[in-house]
Amino acid sequence: MCGIAGVLHLDGRPVVKETIKRMTDAIAHRGPDGEGQWVENNVGVGHRRLAIIDLSDAARQPMISIEHRYVLSFNGEIYNFMDLRTELEGLGYWFRSQSDSEVVLNALAEWGTDALLRFNGMFALALWDRKEKSMLLARDRYGIKPLYMCQQGTVLAFASEQKAIQTIPGLRIELDKEALLEYFTFQNIFTDRTLLKDIRLIPAGHFVKIELSELPGAVNQHRYWDYHFKEPSHSADEREYVEELDRLFNQAVNRQLVSDVELGSFLSGGMDSGSITAIAARSNPYLKTFTCGFDLSSASGIELAFDERTKAEAMSALFRTEHYEMVLKAGDMERCLPKLAWHLEEPRVGQSYPNYYAAQLASKFVKVVLSGTGGDELFGGYPWRYYRGANSQDFEEYIDNYYLYWQRLVDNTQIKKMFAPIWSDVSHVWTRDIFRDVYETHDNALERPEDFINHSLYFEAKTFLHGLFVVDDKLSMAHSLESRVPFMDNDLVDFAMACPVDLKLNNLKEVVRVNENNTSDKVNAYFQRSNDGKQILRSMMRNYIPDNVTERMKQGFSSPDASWFKGDSIDFVKRVLFNGNAAIYDVFDRTTVESLVMDHLSGKTNRRLLIWSLLSAEAFMDDFMSSS
Repeated sequence: MCGIAGVLHLDGRPVVKETIKRMTDAIAHRGPDGEGQWVENNVGVGHRRLAIIDLSDAARQPMISIEHRYVLSFNGEIYNFMDLRTELEGLGYWFRSQSDSEVVLNALAEWGTDALLRFNGMFALALWDRKEKSMLLARDRYGIKPLYMCQQGTVLAFASEQKAIQTIPGLRIELDKEALLEYFTFQNIFTDRTLLKDIRLIPAGHFVKIELSELPGAVNQHRYWDYHFKEPSHSADEREYVEELDRLFNQAVNRQLVSDVELGSFLSGGMDSGSITAIAARSNPYLKTFTCGFDLSSASGIELAFDERTKAEAMSALFRTEHYEMVLKAGDMERCLPKLAWHLEEPRVGQSYPNYYAAQLASKFVKVVLSGTGGDELFGGYPWRYYRGANSQDFEEYIDNYYLYWQRLVDNTQIKKMFAPIWSDVSHVWTRDIFRDVYETHDNALERPEDFINHSLYFEAKTFLHGLFVVDDKLSMAHSLESRVPFMDNDLVDFAMACPVDLKLNNLKEVVRVNENNTSDKVNAYFQRSNDGKQILRSMMRNYIPDNVTERMKQGFSSPDASWFKGDSIDFVKRVLFNGNAAIYDVFDRTTVESLVMDHLSGKTNRRLLIWSLLSAEAFMDDFMSSS
């Protein structure tokens, strides 16, 4: 796990090495174990190293191929690198290191972009071909590792984080108002935009080819992989599916245990992290595990179940792990928000500061940690969301049903009032089209309820899960910690996409029958959180964790902010959001925002997600827009 950066001058002007050094310095937290810069004429490539596999200098980067044709800057881990290495050695390649990075270098030299489909792991990479004068930028299938690109005039820059790009002299830093509207509609950014204009996030499963053989260079983006959730053509034998899932899950976890440094695991009270820990602990006696809990003395209602420390401790005892935990209090959000915003660079998905502290805790003891992210999105962990579109008549009706649900913060009417000061700048942006465009290359001829469910799984993997990966990467690397996600093993993902919906969801047939009878009270029951989802995963995981864990309702890693924002943290919320000089009021209508916040503070409406997003946006503007 590392950080990469680079600059290309499309007009042929030479790149100054100090420019690359400033970029790598800006992301030093991603790689405290070493750095390197390589510059030749109008191309510069940089690297910050977090040494995980092959700790020797032979694995340092940027890495130059033996014949000096290729220059690689690589961030990530390829878990099948030894198999690829054996194949490449059979083709005549030889190696100077034991690293996966050198395997990536030679694989790209041998197979070109076809090598990307051979990699089982997470990565963002830059490969300069000195002979062809071309640069390849690529992200892994699922977007676990981020890679940003910015082109202004004849300067093209790329980096693992936006802050590295911002160090380039002469770069214009402007707020992307359309991206801000997108975020405050979905509490996420579905497109390749960021909140900084001209800086784009290369989409997951894509590569960019920059050709400089003729100046100015040509820049082209290509998709090489996409999710494809589809019902199998044959009938399902549940027992065989469970057995195959068990085999693939064990294989996935064991593949990701490869490391030359100590490895640990996050451990909540849930079954995803619990099962990963169960498998990992077999190969790693006294595996270190980590849990963050919450002070619930001022919480109420559903939030009283948010502290999972007792459940995690029970599983730690079962698996005999060396367990560490910390307790978060209301003031911890306020304390970490400036650093959190600086590392995140823009808000995405939900409240993320508990993840920041969890990574901080783990980083005190290990350099690599396993995470359960992905299990819900692959195996149907959110049935109350999918059922909203399951009985649609066609694709357009499905979009309407699902789009309205994913307006997570405020509805379109309130959005327009919030953005009143700049509405003329964003009024042409129709967020329903942004939502719909997620499916732009998909087969949208939908007939059965299962088709609509699979469309929902596709949507959430492309958007919600991707947002989680961006957050997880930034917050783990903030503490020089590598986070691995065994659920995103290629073979396991392929299995999940081909797994029948009726093995994931328990109540689909009942929901369809109830909807047909138009009994709305019964329908609403299926829109509530339940233990309906991930049925095949629950069946498989009974081999490793107790039944009382596999039968629990889905619960996210959430803090009791609904209570804290109107209680212990109310002064902080008011101090930031009722400040007339707050930077957010350059784009938002103050009266509208204060009214929405007061809805929460008075107990009228739970707007914890909106308040978090407003606080995050203000911290973002303080960090990244104050000098623009």
